[in-house]
Parts: sequence; C-alpha cells; structure tokens
Amino acid sequence: MAGWRPVQFFREVRTEGEKVTWPTRKETMVTSFFVFLMVAFCAVFFVIADQLILWAVTAILGIAH
Repeated sequence: MAGWRPVQFFREVRTEGEKVTWPTRKETMVTSFFVFLMVAFCAVFFVIADQLILWAVTAILGIAH
C-alpha cells in the first residue's frame, strides 16, 4: 500500500459525505411507514398463499389434517 495516506483518505471521505443529500425526517418517516405497510401486506399474502397450497395438497393427496 505504498502511497496510502490515512489523513488524506479520511479528509476525502468527509468531503464526499458533505455532498450527500440526506433525507428529511418527514421523508424518512413516510418511507419507513410504506416499508412496514408493504412488509405487512406481503406477510398476509404469503400466509394466505401458504394456507391455500396446504389446502390444495391435502385435498389432492387425501391426507387428513
């Protein structure tokens, strides 16, 4: 690692970090809400799909459940 200068590296990291457009608190809250909403929707969807598949396999194979 010839020529690697830690002080210069961290100075450049700080400079790049200042260029980042950080989301506002409101944007973060709205985005988080929709993420949780989609997770809940997907969870319900997969529970229903799992139960339908269980019912179909049980009906086809004649397994008493």
